[in-house]
Amino acid sequence: MLIVGNSIVSDDIKDKHFCCNIAKCCGMCCVEGDFGAPITKEEKKIIKNLLPQVLPYLSEKSQQVIKDKNFFTLDDEGNLVTQIIDGKDCVFAFEQTILSDNDGNTENEKPVTAHLCVFQKLYMEKKIDFIKPISCNLYPIRVSEYDEMTALNFHGWDVCQSALQEGKNKNIHVYENCKEALIRRFGQKWYKDLLQEINNSQDR
Repeated sequence: MLIVGNSIVSDDIKDKHFCCNIAKCCGMCCVEGDFGAPITKEEKKIIKNLLPQVLPYLSEKSQQVIKDKNFFTLDDEGNLVTQIIDGKDCVFAFEQTILSDNDGNTENEKPVTAHLCVFQKLYMEKKIDFIKPISCNLYPIRVSEYDEMTALNFHGWDVCQSALQEGKNKNIHVYENCKEALIRRFGQKWYKDLLQEINNSQDR
């Protein structure tokens, strides 16, 4: 493990390869799981203010769930999470047709339905300045907060097998894939210190 400030970073984050490939996984992380995405109290306020902008992009079912149950709930441990539909789909996921990824063979590409994040869509279109909940932005890194320290661990999930392979193909490690999210969460200096610790560990 690595120690960065008050954080303990799992070796998997420096050693494992990872690079999202939405054309292969089709955004299954948005529609699988027992609970929605973890959100902070601050993000809850941000999302509430953004609802008028994002609702028109969501399905009628998502809009109805948000109207009936609100956009957030609590998980089994009492933590804030986004609401889900039918026990799996995040209410902020929407469907879009994209071309499948067939390892560069464009002749075999075919339309597939992908599940995308409405916040990220509007962020990329420069319509809002909130990219997505930090828990989603950091994935596959999971952050656990304790009294005097923070633990960062790699979360292995079978729906991300294509991302593991893509990371190997492109030689992108978890900490590199999540660079912007880690800086967003911990700051530029923290990330610089992480790189230094990774370099130091390789010299030992």
